[in-house]
Amino acid sequence: MAQRDYYEILEVTREVSDAELKSAFRKAAMKLHPDRNPGDPEAERRFKECNEAYSVLSDANKRAAYDRFGHAGVDGQGGGRGGFGGFQDAGDIFSEVFGDVFGEMFGGGRRASSGPQRGQDLRYDLQISLEQAFTGAEVPITAATTQACEACDGTGSRGGGQPSVCQGCNGHGRVRASQGFFSIERTCPYCGGRGRTISDPCRTCHGAGQVRKERTLSVRIPAGVDDGARIRLSGEGDAGQRGGPRGDLYIFLSVRPHDIFSRDGLDLHCEVTAPMWMAVLGGEIDAPALCPEGLKSHDSDACKAKVRILEGAQTGDVIRVKGRGMPSLRGREHGDLMVHIRVETPVRLNARQKELMHELADSWSDLPKHHPHHETFFTKAKKFWDGVTGGSE
Repeated sequence: MAQRDYYEILEVTREVSDAELKSAFRKAAMKLHPDRNPGDPEAERRFKECNEAYSVLSDANKRAAYDRFGHAGVDGQGGGRGGFGGFQDAGDIFSEVFGDVFGEMFGGGRRASSGPQRGQDLRYDLQISLEQAFTGAEVPITAATTQACEACDGTGSRGGGQPSVCQGCNGHGRVRASQGFFSIERTCPYCGGRGRTISDPCRTCHGAGQVRKERTLSVRIPAGVDDGARIRLSGEGDAGQRGGPRGDLYIFLSVRPHDIFSRDGLDLHCEVTAPMWMAVLGGEIDAPALCPEGLKSHDSDACKAKVRILEGAQTGDVIRVKGRGMPSLRGREHGDLMVHIRVETPVRLNARQKELMHELADSWSDLPKHHPHHETFFTKAKKFWDGVTGGSE
């Protein structure tokens, strides 16, 4: 019986790239795998045929020989005789092609190590105040991390004895067994991939060699941090296994909302209330500001910014105070303080005050001159009313 063309078997052209070839093989092998076609000899035959074709075409030298001489160019090299080319068996092909899909079933998963292993990295969420973000701070935290068990010196064995070599895998951490025409490699079920077994586990850590304890650490918050900032504390994560280094502890920061200030990049925004007379005549008012680092809490003047209110100030006006915003994280630059003005109308006036207000109102006969926003509003309103009524009579 004439042998089928390898490109035809995998349904690809002769110009196929390595990535396209691999993708075609994955598709065919997934479809024809014996586990998906139990008791189907034709599927098994075609499955082996795909393995044979891929083992040749995935090897650059064999593919060149096959392209030039056909099956004669690869006979005796594993191709054309039911072999698997440069692979030892079908399990090796699956490890190379399907490692990320089937994991340890075909030996493609991450192999367990019986040597030193680095500890796990940990995450800690820390909320700080805007003042701490402004000046920087040292903040204590309490984090639960794994530590080497003191009762067994981290060996996991009672009395500090050393674990023995696993008899199931001879210390390799993995075992391999043949199943059909390919082999399966998996984590040793006796030692869990560690390569060592403990006959008399420690009563404190139950053989793990580690215990979880709370530790108090000091976290240095740099001035200028914002929401989402991350700080790495090297070597403060979980303890490593079998003498491996510790992992790291990552501090994820969030800044608590402030009662007075809101933040926009390096700029801070706040609102101040100006009495109506000051909005009319102008004047100076104190706006709140964050205190520079090193100042004592009773030095309240340092936590104020002098703001000059111009005559005719309106609600919504914004006054910029240079350099009183947030510091940059890496540098000496500061943002600005943006002071939003809100004009306050007095209430509960006495009779004399009301009389004076009436006199003032009567003196404002030229409203647009004294009320710039009223002029804009009146123009728009008149245009609207004219549109409704069809124009003035």
